[in-house]
Amino acid sequence: MPEVVAYGPDPAQFLELTLPEGEGPAPVAVVLHGGFWRAAYGVELARPLAAELAAAGWAAVAVEYRRVGNGGGWPQTCADVAAALDTLPELAPGRLDLAEVVVIGHSAGGHLAAWAAGRSRLPAGAPGAGPRVRVTAAVLQAGVLDLGLADEQGLGNGAVRGFLGTDPADVPSADPVRLLPTGAAVLCVHGAADDTVPVSQSERYAQVAAAAGDAVEVRVVPGDHMSVIDPTGAAWRIALDWVGERRTEGVKRITLEP
Repeated sequence: MPEVVAYGPDPAQFLELTLPEGEGPAPVAVVLHGGFWRAAYGVELARPLAAELAAAGWAAVAVEYRRVGNGGGWPQTCADVAAALDTLPELAPGRLDLAEVVVIGHSAGGHLAAWAAGRSRLPAGAPGAGPRVRVTAAVLQAGVLDLGLADEQGLGNGAVRGFLGTDPADVPSADPVRLLPTGAAVLCVHGAADDTVPVSQSERYAQVAAAAGDAVEVRVVPGDHMSVIDPTGAAWRIALDWVGERRTEGVKRITLEP
């Protein structure tokens, strides 16, 4: 069973830690659920993927956070994600290898994962600035990655404005595409038939990242918006294999150290 850890006083400020078998330190995978930042959707969307990651040898962390309708929105939601990540050094002493921290997020969770990867570029005093833990890689599953474009596209019936409370141009610190380059390895997985968050979101992020010097891989796969988080589906297997390669590289790196 996962260990539930509060990272703040609000009932929605908690994470669920699932450790893999064994006694040694394990690389960390943080799962951020989607739902257009709205309170109707919660951590239950992240739990199946966290279980899969733990079975694959990761210390899996499923994060709940305040959403629009229960105290969230900008900047509270992003501040919660930052606080959850900054809590990692206090969790399970000796079991978490914080040299390898992957964030995995779907839809609005993809926004939060990409934002978390770019935290080191936030100006001093901005919500989430000065991260304690460096994100080394991110898997963005049908992510909302360019808030300005998403607002123009009318995603989620005004979800971007509902989240930000203003025009995206007014809050560049909230927009992942404005926080590039991150230096993290990134995989975007997007369903070709996604009519909730169009593939152009992943393509736009990758284009801006490449221009900034980051390498972002985009995999467009068969399926719709939810297919990418189906733990039995091919899209999730692509993501799991990709993070598995990261884990293998980390093991080799530790083994080769004198």
